[in-house]
Amino acid sequence: MNSPDQQVLLKLIEWLSNRENCWLATIVETIGSYPRPIGSLMAFNDAGSQAGSISGGCVEEDLISRVAAGEIQKNYLAVHEFGITADQNEKLGLPCGGTIKVLVQSLDSARDETWIKETAQALSDRICITRELDLQSRLTRLTSSANYQPFKMKHDKLIQTFGPRMRMFLVGAGQLSQCLADIALALDYEVFVVDPRVEAIKDWSGPFVTLLQGMPDDILQEKVDSKSIVITLTHDPRIDDMALCEALEGPAWYVGALGSQRTTKERLKRLKSLGISKQLRDQLHAPVGLDIGSKMPMEIAVAIIGEITQLRRSSDF
Repeated sequence: MNSPDQQVLLKLIEWLSNRENCWLATIVETIGSYPRPIGSLMAFNDAGSQAGSISGGCVEEDLISRVAAGEIQKNYLAVHEFGITADQNEKLGLPCGGTIKVLVQSLDSARDETWIKETAQALSDRICITRELDLQSRLTRLTSSANYQPFKMKHDKLIQTFGPRMRMFLVGAGQLSQCLADIALALDYEVFVVDPRVEAIKDWSGPFVTLLQGMPDDILQEKVDSKSIVITLTHDPRIDDMALCEALEGPAWYVGALGSQRTTKERLKRLKSLGISKQLRDQLHAPVGLDIGSKMPMEIAVAIIGEITQLRRSSDF
C-alpha cells in the first residue's frame, strides 16, 4: 500500500504522461481547528478526478468546480483561502473557526514530471527528499534530506520535505497486536507482525498487514531502518529479548516492550547480561505506553499509540 503522498504523486505521473491538464493543491497554512495538517496534498485534473485530500471533501469539490468554470486553467498558480467567513465555513463544511490557505499549482509535463517521479521514487526507497518550489519561476528543485525539515512558505518559495511512512514492527501475533494494527493502519503506519510461532501467524484474525513468520531478530536486522518502530508483545523472553537486542542496537527510532514494572526490571537485567549497554537500555520504552490505567487490549493499544504520537509531535518527526 502506498502512502497518501505517494498516491498523489503516482496519479500525477499518470496524468502527465497522458498529457492531461492537472493541478497540485498543497495546504500551506491552517488557523484554528482543521482536520488535515500543513503540507497535505491533493491532485486533480480537468476531467474531475482527484487523488489525496485537503479537507472532508467540500474544498476539493470547490477547486474542481473552479476548473469546470474556467477559473483555474493551465499555467495557474495562486493561493486560495477557505473559511474566512461563517457563510463560507457553512458552505464548505469546514470546522467552526477553521481557516486554511491552499496553494494551487498547474503542472506541466516538461517542467514538473521529472521532480514528481524522483520524489515518488525517493518515497519507494524510504529516503527523505525536499521540494523547493520557486513561486516566481515555478521551477522545483529537489535536495536530499537526512530527516524531515519544517514546512516553510515564504513570499517567494515553498519548502516541503517528503519522507517514507513510519514502519511499525509488532513482535507477537496476539490480540494486542491486532488492536495496535487497527489503530496504526488508521494513522498510516506500515505494519508488520513478526512471530516465530507458525500457529500464531496462522491464527491471525486482525486487519490485513504483512505477516512475517520467523525469528524476530533476523527479520528486524533485515527490515528495520531509522523510520521504524519496534514493540515486543509476546511476554516470552526467548522471543522478546533477542528482538529487543537487535532493535536497540539497530537504527530503530522507537523500541518498546510490554510488561509491568516488575517484569521490566527483570528484562533490563537480562538485556544487561546479553551485553546491551546502559545507554541503549535507557532508550527502551518499558513499560511501553502512557500510564493511563489501561487494562483491556484496545486501551493498552491506545496508550501505546498515544505515547508514540506524543513523541513524534514533540520531535517533529
